[in-house]
Amino acid sequence: MLTWMAWTWPTGLFFIGVFTAMAIITVIEIKKPGTSARKGALGLVTTRGDRLFLSLMGSAWIFLAWLGIVGTPLWIPLGLALIWGTFCFLKV
Repeated sequence: MLTWMAWTWPTGLFFIGVFTAMAIITVIEIKKPGTSARKGALGLVTTRGDRLFLSLMGSAWIFLAWLGIVGTPLWIPLGLALIWGTFCFLKV
């Protein structure tokens, strides 16, 4: 049924994580609409969705750069991506 893509546990967990994060952001926004806009360290006014997008895009670039320069294992870029995501939600 889903043979068009090589579904592995890491791939499935990645997509589950992204969709879970989007669902959580949606539920929070429904409960408290418009309360998340703030000016952060980059000087931009961002919302929760903007910060989620920046954290996901930054994490993708961290992993791609790591794979291009170092290769595997991917535990260090995972840690860097988690730090980046935390920074995005707390300071951006």
